Amino acid sequence: MRTTARGWTAVWLVLLVLVQVAAFLVVWRVAVHTGLGQWVDTVALTGNRIGQDRIDEPVDRILNAMSVVSLLAATIVIGFIALMRGRIALAITATLLIAGANVTTQLLKYGLTRPDLGIDLERIYAGNSLPSGHTAVAASVAVALVLVLPAKVRPFGAFVGAAYAAAAGVATLSAGWHRPSDAVTAFLVVGVWAALAGLVLLVTQREQAQVSTADAHRVAAVVLGVGGVIALVISGLALGWLTDLRGVTPQALSRRALFVAYAGSAAGIAGTMAVVMALVLAVVHRLVPRHQG
Repeated sequence: MRTTARGWTAVWLVLLVLVQVAAFLVVWRVAVHTGLGQWVDTVALTGNRIGQDRIDEPVDRILNAMSVVSLLAATIVIGFIALMRGRIALAITATLLIAGANVTTQLLKYGLTRPDLGIDLERIYAGNSLPSGHTAVAASVAVALVLVLPAKVRPFGAFVGAAYAAAAGVATLSAGWHRPSDAVTAFLVVGVWAALAGLVLLVTQREQAQVSTADAHRVAAVVLGVGGVIALVISGLALGWLTDLRGVTPQALSRRALFVAYAGSAAGIAGTMAVVMALVLAVVHRLVPRHQG
Protein backbone atom coordinates (compact mmCIF):
# COMPACT_ATOMS: atom_id res chain seq x y z
CA MET A 1 0.00 0.00 0.00
CA ARG A 2 2.81 2.40 0.89
CA THR A 3 4.60 1.83 -2.42
CA THR A 4 1.34 2.27 -4.36
CA ALA A 5 0.56 5.56 -2.61
CA ARG A 6 4.04 6.90 -3.38
CA GLY A 7 3.66 5.83 -6.98
CA TRP A 8 0.38 7.70 -7.42
CA THR A 9 1.88 10.77 -5.73
CA ALA A 10 4.80 10.66 -8.17
CA VAL A 11 2.38 10.39 -11.11
CA TRP A 12 0.43 13.38 -9.79
CA LEU A 13 3.59 15.48 -9.45
CA VAL A 14 4.74 14.62 -12.97
CA LEU A 15 1.27 15.59 -14.23
CA LEU A 16 1.54 18.92 -12.41
CA VAL A 17 4.89 19.59 -14.08
CA LEU A 18 3.48 18.87 -17.54
CA VAL A 19 0.27 20.87 -17.02
CA GLN A 20 2.09 23.92 -15.68
CA VAL A 21 4.70 23.82 -18.45
CA ALA A 22 1.86 23.63 -20.98
CA ALA A 23 0.08 26.54 -19.28
CA PHE A 24 3.29 28.58 -19.39
CA LEU A 25 3.70 27.94 -23.11
CA VAL A 26 0.08 28.90 -23.81
CA VAL A 27 0.28 32.15 -21.83
CA TRP A 28 3.63 33.03 -23.41
CA ARG A 29 2.44 32.28 -26.92
CA VAL A 30 -0.83 34.21 -26.60
CA ALA A 31 0.46 37.18 -24.56
CA VAL A 32 3.72 37.72 -26.44
CA HIS A 33 3.18 36.44 -29.98
CA THR A 34 -0.39 37.50 -30.77
CA GLY A 35 -1.76 40.99 -31.35
CA LEU A 36 -4.70 40.44 -29.01
CA GLY A 37 -2.47 39.21 -26.20
CA GLN A 38 -0.09 42.14 -26.49
CA TRP A 39 -3.03 44.54 -26.65
CA VAL A 40 -4.68 43.18 -23.49
CA ASP A 41 -1.36 43.28 -21.61
CA THR A 42 -0.75 46.85 -22.75
CA VAL A 43 -4.26 47.99 -21.80
CA ALA A 44 -3.86 46.49 -18.32
CA LEU A 45 -0.48 48.17 -17.93
CA THR A 46 -1.98 51.47 -19.06
CA GLY A 47 -4.80 51.05 -16.54
CA ASN A 48 -2.35 51.01 -13.64
CA ARG A 49 -2.36 54.81 -13.78
CA ILE A 50 -5.80 54.90 -12.18
CA GLY A 51 -5.28 55.75 -8.51
CA GLN A 52 -1.53 55.18 -8.81
CA ASP A 53 -0.70 58.15 -6.59
CA ARG A 54 -2.56 56.58 -3.67
CA ILE A 55 -0.82 53.21 -3.86
CA ASP A 56 2.70 54.28 -4.79
CA GLU A 57 4.03 54.01 -1.23
CA PRO A 58 2.82 50.47 -0.39
CA VAL A 59 3.81 49.27 -3.87
CA ASP A 60 7.33 50.63 -3.42
CA ARG A 61 7.60 48.97 -0.01
CA ILE A 62 6.64 45.58 -1.40
CA LEU A 63 8.98 45.76 -4.39
CA ASN A 64 11.92 47.28 -2.51
CA ALA A 65 11.74 44.43 0.00
CA MET A 66 12.68 41.99 -2.76
CA SER A 67 16.41 42.07 -3.50
CA VAL A 68 19.25 39.60 -3.82
CA VAL A 69 20.15 40.18 -0.17
CA SER A 70 16.58 39.64 1.05
CA LEU A 71 16.29 36.50 -1.11
CA LEU A 72 19.47 35.08 0.40
CA ALA A 73 18.26 35.95 3.91
CA ALA A 74 14.88 34.30 3.30
CA THR A 75 16.57 31.19 1.88
CA ILE A 76 18.82 30.92 4.93
CA VAL A 77 15.85 31.27 7.29
CA ILE A 78 13.88 28.62 5.39
CA GLY A 79 16.84 26.24 5.43
CA PHE A 80 17.31 26.90 9.14
CA ILE A 81 13.68 26.02 9.88
CA ALA A 82 14.06 22.71 8.04
CA LEU A 83 17.32 21.91 9.84
CA MET A 84 15.77 22.72 13.22
CA ARG A 85 13.17 20.07 12.42
CA GLY A 86 15.95 17.61 11.59
CA ARG A 87 15.10 17.60 7.87
CA ILE A 88 18.40 17.89 5.99
CA ALA A 89 16.97 16.71 2.67
CA LEU A 90 14.11 19.18 3.04
CA ALA A 91 16.51 22.06 3.68
CA ILE A 92 18.51 21.22 0.56
CA THR A 93 15.39 20.71 -1.58
CA ALA A 94 13.75 23.97 -0.45
CA THR A 95 16.96 25.81 -1.29
CA LEU A 96 17.11 24.17 -4.71
CA LEU A 97 13.47 25.15 -5.32
CA ILE A 98 14.19 28.82 -4.65
CA ALA A 99 17.43 28.83 -6.63
CA GLY A 100 16.01 26.83 -9.53
CA ALA A 101 12.86 28.91 -9.89
CA ASN A 102 14.73 32.21 -9.85
CA VAL A 103 17.56 31.13 -12.14
CA THR A 104 15.03 29.68 -14.60
CA THR A 105 13.06 32.92 -14.52
CA GLN A 106 16.13 34.98 -15.39
CA LEU A 107 17.21 32.59 -18.15
CA LEU A 108 13.75 32.69 -19.70
CA LYS A 109 13.55 36.47 -19.43
CA TYR A 110 16.80 36.94 -21.35
CA GLY A 111 16.34 33.95 -23.64
CA LEU A 112 12.82 34.64 -24.90
CA THR A 113 12.11 37.35 -27.44
CA ARG A 114 9.17 39.73 -27.79
CA PRO A 115 8.21 40.60 -31.39
CA ASP A 116 7.19 44.18 -32.13
CA LEU A 117 3.57 44.05 -33.33
CA GLY A 118 3.17 47.82 -33.24
CA ILE A 119 0.98 47.82 -30.12
CA ASP A 120 3.04 48.83 -27.08
CA LEU A 121 4.94 51.72 -28.62
CA GLU A 122 5.96 53.20 -25.24
CA ARG A 123 8.01 50.11 -24.43
CA ILE A 124 9.10 49.17 -27.93
CA TYR A 125 12.79 49.10 -26.94
CA ALA A 126 12.31 47.47 -23.52
CA GLY A 127 12.39 43.96 -24.95
CA ASN A 128 11.01 40.86 -23.27
CA SER A 129 9.97 41.08 -19.62
CA LEU A 130 8.39 37.63 -19.19
CA PRO A 131 8.52 36.11 -16.58
CA SER A 132 8.73 38.62 -13.70
CA GLY A 133 11.81 38.22 -11.50
CA HIS A 134 10.33 40.03 -8.49
CA THR A 135 7.20 37.89 -8.62
CA ALA A 136 9.26 34.70 -8.85
CA VAL A 137 11.25 35.73 -5.77
CA ALA A 138 8.11 36.24 -3.68
CA ALA A 139 6.37 33.09 -4.91
CA SER A 140 9.38 30.78 -4.55
CA VAL A 141 10.00 31.93 -0.98
CA ALA A 142 6.30 31.52 -0.14
CA VAL A 143 6.12 27.97 -1.51
CA ALA A 144 9.42 26.90 0.05
CA LEU A 145 8.23 28.23 3.41
CA VAL A 146 5.08 26.09 3.23
CA LEU A 147 7.26 23.04 2.57
CA VAL A 148 9.41 23.52 5.66
CA LEU A 149 6.75 24.65 8.13
CA PRO A 150 5.34 22.13 10.63
CA ALA A 151 2.01 20.60 9.64
CA LYS A 152 0.00 22.57 12.21
CA VAL A 153 0.90 25.96 10.76
CA ARG A 154 1.05 25.07 7.07
CA PRO A 155 -2.44 26.43 6.23
CA PHE A 156 -1.61 29.77 7.83
CA GLY A 157 1.69 29.89 5.97
CA ALA A 158 -0.05 28.97 2.72
CA PHE A 159 -2.61 31.78 2.97
CA VAL A 160 -0.07 34.39 4.05
CA GLY A 161 2.45 33.24 1.44
CA ALA A 162 -0.10 33.21 -1.37
CA ALA A 163 -1.35 36.67 -0.38
CA TYR A 164 2.19 38.06 -0.26
CA ALA A 165 3.19 36.57 -3.61
CA ALA A 166 -0.05 37.75 -5.24
CA ALA A 167 0.50 41.23 -3.81
CA ALA A 168 4.03 41.23 -5.23
CA GLY A 169 2.73 40.23 -8.66
CA VAL A 170 0.06 42.93 -8.65
CA ALA A 171 2.63 45.44 -7.34
CA THR A 172 4.85 44.89 -10.39
CA LEU A 173 1.82 45.71 -12.55
CA SER A 174 0.88 48.74 -10.43
CA ALA A 175 4.43 50.10 -10.61
CA GLY A 176 4.50 49.66 -14.39
CA TRP A 177 7.41 47.24 -14.17
CA HIS A 178 5.69 44.18 -15.62
CA ARG A 179 2.73 43.12 -17.70
CA PRO A 180 0.12 40.74 -16.18
CA SER A 181 1.41 37.79 -18.21
CA ASP A 182 4.87 38.30 -16.68
CA ALA A 183 3.53 37.68 -13.17
CA VAL A 184 1.32 34.76 -14.20
CA THR A 185 4.17 32.94 -15.93
CA ALA A 186 6.46 33.56 -12.95
CA PHE A 187 3.96 31.72 -10.73
CA LEU A 188 3.87 28.83 -13.21
CA VAL A 189 7.67 28.58 -13.20
CA VAL A 190 7.60 28.36 -9.41
CA GLY A 191 4.80 25.79 -9.61
CA VAL A 192 6.88 23.61 -11.91
CA TRP A 193 9.85 23.78 -9.56
CA ALA A 194 7.60 23.03 -6.58
CA ALA A 195 6.44 19.83 -8.28
CA LEU A 196 10.04 18.89 -9.16
CA ALA A 197 11.05 19.54 -5.54
CA GLY A 198 8.20 17.27 -4.49
CA LEU A 199 9.58 14.47 -6.65
CA VAL A 200 12.99 14.89 -5.02
CA LEU A 201 11.44 14.73 -1.56
CA LEU A 202 9.47 11.64 -2.55
CA VAL A 203 12.59 9.86 -3.79
CA THR A 204 14.58 10.69 -0.63
CA GLN A 205 11.71 9.81 1.70
CA ARG A 206 12.28 6.92 4.07
CA GLU A 207 10.18 3.79 3.64
CA GLN A 208 9.17 3.96 7.31
CA ALA A 209 7.81 7.51 7.01
CA GLN A 210 4.25 7.77 8.31
CA VAL A 211 1.85 9.88 6.24
CA SER A 212 -1.21 11.08 8.17
CA THR A 213 -4.42 12.26 6.51
CA ALA A 214 -4.86 14.60 9.49
CA ASP A 215 -2.04 16.70 8.02
CA ALA A 216 -3.73 17.00 4.62
CA HIS A 217 -5.52 20.31 5.37
CA ARG A 218 -8.03 19.60 2.60
CA VAL A 219 -10.39 22.41 3.61
CA ALA A 220 -7.66 25.04 3.39
CA ALA A 221 -6.49 23.65 0.03
CA VAL A 222 -10.05 23.67 -1.32
CA VAL A 223 -10.67 27.24 -0.12
CA LEU A 224 -7.46 28.41 -1.81
CA GLY A 225 -8.17 26.47 -4.97
CA VAL A 226 -11.82 27.47 -5.32
CA GLY A 227 -10.97 31.09 -4.50
CA GLY A 228 -8.26 31.02 -7.15
CA VAL A 229 -10.56 29.53 -9.79
CA ILE A 230 -13.24 32.15 -9.04
CA ALA A 231 -10.66 34.91 -9.42
CA LEU A 232 -9.52 33.42 -12.74
CA VAL A 233 -13.11 33.24 -14.00
CA ILE A 234 -13.64 36.90 -13.04
CA SER A 235 -10.42 37.76 -14.85
CA GLY A 236 -11.50 35.86 -17.93
CA LEU A 237 -14.88 37.61 -18.01
CA ALA A 238 -13.29 41.04 -17.55
CA LEU A 239 -10.65 40.54 -20.22
CA GLY A 240 -13.18 38.89 -22.52
CA TRP A 241 -15.35 42.00 -22.30
CA LEU A 242 -12.36 44.07 -23.42
CA THR A 243 -11.94 42.17 -26.68
CA ASP A 244 -14.90 44.08 -28.17
CA LEU A 245 -12.76 47.23 -27.88
CA ARG A 246 -9.70 45.73 -29.55
CA GLY A 247 -9.64 48.29 -32.36
CA VAL A 248 -9.13 51.17 -29.92
CA THR A 249 -5.60 52.15 -28.87
CA PRO A 250 -4.92 51.75 -25.12
CA GLN A 251 -4.42 55.50 -24.68
CA ALA A 252 -7.84 56.24 -26.24
CA LEU A 253 -9.82 53.85 -24.02
CA SER A 254 -12.21 55.13 -21.37
CA ARG A 255 -11.36 55.14 -17.68
CA ARG A 256 -13.88 52.36 -17.16
CA ALA A 257 -12.23 50.10 -19.75
CA LEU A 258 -8.78 50.73 -18.31
CA PHE A 259 -10.01 49.93 -14.81
CA VAL A 260 -11.65 46.70 -15.99
CA ALA A 261 -8.38 45.69 -17.67
CA TYR A 262 -6.29 46.47 -14.61
CA ALA A 263 -8.70 44.89 -12.09
CA GLY A 264 -9.25 41.84 -14.29
CA SER A 265 -5.52 41.33 -14.69
CA ALA A 266 -4.97 41.71 -10.94
CA ALA A 267 -7.64 39.05 -10.36
CA GLY A 268 -5.88 36.74 -12.83
CA ILE A 269 -2.55 37.24 -11.07
CA ALA A 270 -4.02 36.56 -7.62
CA GLY A 271 -6.04 33.60 -8.90
CA THR A 272 -3.02 31.93 -10.48
CA MET A 273 -1.01 32.15 -7.27
CA ALA A 274 -3.91 30.83 -5.19
CA VAL A 275 -4.27 27.78 -7.44
CA VAL A 276 -0.52 27.09 -7.42
CA MET A 277 -0.43 27.31 -3.62
CA ALA A 278 -3.54 25.14 -3.30
CA LEU A 279 -1.85 22.41 -5.34
CA VAL A 280 1.22 22.60 -3.11
CA LEU A 281 -0.84 22.46 0.09
CA ALA A 282 -2.89 19.53 -1.18
CA VAL A 283 0.14 17.26 -1.57
CA VAL A 284 2.77 18.55 0.86
CA HIS A 285 1.68 16.21 3.69
CA ARG A 286 2.72 13.26 1.51
CA LEU A 287 6.07 14.81 0.69
CA VAL A 288 7.00 16.02 4.18
CA PRO A 289 5.28 13.64 6.63
CA ARG A 290 5.20 14.55 10.30
CA HIS A 291 7.03 11.35 11.26
CA GLN A 292 10.12 10.55 9.18
CA GLY A 293 10.28 6.96 10.34
